[in-house]
Amino acid sequence: MTRLPFEDEHAPLYSVGQVADMLQVQQAFLRRLDEHEVVRPTRSAGGQRRYSRHEIGSLQDAIRLIDEGMTLPAVRRIFELQQQVRDLQAEIARMRAAHGGDTTEES
Repeated sequence: MTRLPFEDEHAPLYSVGQVADMLQVQQAFLRRLDEHEVVRPTRSAGGQRRYSRHEIGSLQDAIRLIDEGMTLPAVRRIFELQQQVRDLQAEIARMRAAHGGDTTEES
């Protein structure tokens, strides 16, 4: 059975206006988050920003951090570090799988 776009959390379905309304923020604020590379939405063929459900979740996280007093560069760095942690966790999982789950270190 074919998966519909709205079933994919990474499908870029929502416009800046729709997301601004959902999150009760100004469109200019969303554009600023994009310009500061905090949350980078996909661009349509016509160059319009299109957000996925996943990116909307990231926007919610960014708004929470900003409300707590973080600057845009700080939020971007937090997101970068979170991605590094996820990447390292995935690498550890791959290594464990490759070694049959044996993670003991030799002395």
